[in-house]
Amino acid sequence: MIRRLLVANRGEIARRIFATCRAVGIETVAVHSTADVDAPFVGEADYAVQLPGYAPSATYLRGDLIIAAAKKTGADAIHPGYGFLAENADFAGAVTEAGLTWVGPPPKVISVMASKIDAKALLAEADVPVLPSWTDPTLVDEFPVLVKAAVGGGGRGMRIVRDAESLGEAVSSARREAFGAFGDNTVFCERYVEQARHIEVQIVADQHGNTITFGERECSIQRRHQKILEETPSPAVSPQLRENLCAAAVAVAEAVGYVGIGTVEFLLSPAGEFYFLEMNTRLQVEHPVTECVTGLDLVRLQLFLAEGGRLPYSTPPPMRGHAIEVRLCAEDPTTNWLPATGQVHRFDVPEVVGRFKPLLSPGIRLDSGIEPGSVVGVHYDSMLAKIVAWAPTRYEAARMLAGVLARTKVHGLVTNRDLLVRVLRHPAFLTGQIDAGLLDRQPEVFAPLLSSVEAVRLSCLAAALAAAAGRFEGATVQPGIPSGWRNVPSIPQTIVYDGPAGPVEVGYRLAADGALAQWWVRVVDPEELDLAGLGHVGVVDEHPPVAVVSASAHKVVLDVAGIRLTVDVHRVGNVSYLDSVEGSVTLRELPRFPLPSMELEEGSLTAPLPGAVGRVLVSPGQRVGAGELLLTLEAMKLEHPVHAPADGVVSVIKVRPGALVDTGALLAVLHPGG
Repeated sequence: MIRRLLVANRGEIARRIFATCRAVGIETVAVHSTADVDAPFVGEADYAVQLPGYAPSATYLRGDLIIAAAKKTGADAIHPGYGFLAENADFAGAVTEAGLTWVGPPPKVISVMASKIDAKALLAEADVPVLPSWTDPTLVDEFPVLVKAAVGGGGRGMRIVRDAESLGEAVSSARREAFGAFGDNTVFCERYVEQARHIEVQIVADQHGNTITFGERECSIQRRHQKILEETPSPAVSPQLRENLCAAAVAVAEAVGYVGIGTVEFLLSPAGEFYFLEMNTRLQVEHPVTECVTGLDLVRLQLFLAEGGRLPYSTPPPMRGHAIEVRLCAEDPTTNWLPATGQVHRFDVPEVVGRFKPLLSPGIRLDSGIEPGSVVGVHYDSMLAKIVAWAPTRYEAARMLAGVLARTKVHGLVTNRDLLVRVLRHPAFLTGQIDAGLLDRQPEVFAPLLSSVEAVRLSCLAAALAAAAGRFEGATVQPGIPSGWRNVPSIPQTIVYDGPAGPVEVGYRLAADGALAQWWVRVVDPEELDLAGLGHVGVVDEHPPVAVVSASAHKVVLDVAGIRLTVDVHRVGNVSYLDSVEGSVTLRELPRFPLPSMELEEGSLTAPLPGAVGRVLVSPGQRVGAGELLLTLEAMKLEHPVHAPADGVVSVIKVRPGALVDTGALLAVLHPGG
C-alpha cells in the first residue's frame, strides 16, 4: 500500500495528483525549483523539498535529487506526472532499485516504446498497421513525407517535406531541434497523410494480464503539430471503427507487456484507414475528457494498479455524453504565438463545478497550475490551465465551453483564449469536419474576439471613464468636485493608451449635468508622439450616441444607441484590463511627458521574448546570408531561432550562451550588405 507519494513534476499535473491523494488518504510530497517556491502546487503538498536552481536540467530532470528527496521525506512511491522524467526508463529503473513504488509501466516497457523507430518495427511484426517509414533519408522514394524525431513528442523535430530538393535541409533542421529538445538527434521519415486525423485510445492494464480500453480521444485540432483541443468520443469514429481501434490498442499493449495507464496514438486517413503512430507510457494531458465520459478517476486507478490491484472491469465502461478540453496557454498572437511571461493579476473562469477530479454532473471542470499572483517565467512550458466541458451532446459541450472561455478573465498575460473560442464556434469544428491541418486552412480563427472597431473604441472610452472615476474615488483634496470638472467646460479630458493596434487618444467632454457631451477615440502616429503624449492624431471619426449609465473604477455601464453594454475594468499600475460581452482588451496608459528612449543602431537584432541564450553560431566580422541561423533562445522548454533578416556582416554580438535576456534586449548587430 502506498502511504506517502512524491510527485516528480510541477504545476497543474502535480495539483491534479495531489487532489486524488487527498481523496484516498495518501500523504503527498512536492519537489520544486527555486522559481516555483511560491507556486500553488507547493503549498498544497503535505511536504515539500526545494531543488535549488531554475532550469529543468538542474531541478525536475535531476532524478538523483528527486529520489533523494523521496528518501528524505519518507515517501514510498513516486508518480512522474507527464513530461520531464515521465517516460525516462533510467529514472523509472532507479526508482524501483531504490525500493520505491513506481507509478507507471515497467522500465523495460518504457525503454521499448521510447524509440518510435523500434516501436514501429516491433508492432509491425505484431500485425498492427504502421505507415511506411525510412530510417535513412537518402532512401526516401515517395513524397510527401514527415520528418520526425525518433524520441520525444510535442511536435518537436517535425518537418513536412514535399519534394526531394527540400529533404536534406529539413532533416538537418529536424536533427538540430530534436537534439536541443531531447538530447538525441535521431530522426526518421514517415509517409505523410494529407488531412489525417489524430486519434488516440486510452488503455488500462494490470499486473495480472488484464487489458481493457476506455474509448478514444480526438486530438486533431493542432497548431505546429501540438494539440490545443481534445475531445471524446471522436465525431469521426463509428462503433465498428472504435472496436477496431481499441482492438489494435490492446494488441499494442499486450505485445510489450504493458502495465498501468497509457495511450496508443493512431493516424486516421480520410479513407478510414488507421496506422499506429506511437505509445505514450504515461498519463496524458488530455485524460480529463476520458474521466468525464467514464466517471472514473484515472489517477486513482493508476495508484491502484501500482499497488498490484486487479482491474475491477472486464469490459470497457459505457461512455456518457461528450467532453471537450482546451489547453489555455500563455502565448502572444502578435509575435507569431511565441510563449509569453508575466504575473497573473486575475484568473477567473466562470461556471466551474469541479476541479482536478471527475464531474458528478454535466458542467465545467478546471485543472490549472496558476492562481492570481502566480508568476509565469521562461523556464517551463506555457500551459496555464485545462478547461473541460462535459455535456449530453457534442454541440452542447462546444457551446458551453466557448461561452465560458469568452467570459474568462486572464489578466497579466496574453493567451490563446480567443483562438480557442473561435475554433469551438467554427462551422467546420461544429460539424466535425476536422483534421490536423484545419487551422492552416481557416486563418479566420486567429482573429481576436474583440475585432469590431467600434467595440474597441467603446472599451477605450470605458477605460478613460473608469480611470477618472478611480481618481475621483481616491481624491483627498476637494473630493466634492466632480471628476473631469474644468473651469473652461469646452476643454475635454484626454488620455493616450497603447492598445492592440498602437497608441490611441481617448477624449471626452462632460456636460454641465455630468452627461457625456462628446467623445472620440482616434489613432496617434507613434512616430510623431510629442512630449505631451498627444502627437499627430487622425481625423475624428463619427461615433454612435453614447450615454454613461454609471461609471466606477471597476465597472462602466454605457448606453449605446439604446443598448446597454457593461465593461468590467481592472487596473494594475498603468495597465487597464477591460472585459465585456464583446471581448477583452488590454490598454497601457502612456505618460503625458515620456522620457526620451535610446535609439537602436540600424541592423540591431533584439530578443523576441525573455529567455536564456542557447547557441551562438556566429562571431563579429562574420559574413552571413539572409535566413542564416545566428543564435538561439531557450524559453518554456522550446528553442527559438534568431535568423539573419538579410545578407550582411555581423558587427557585434552582445550575448553569450547561458545569458538571460528580456524581451527587446539587444542580441547582435548586423550591417547589411558589407
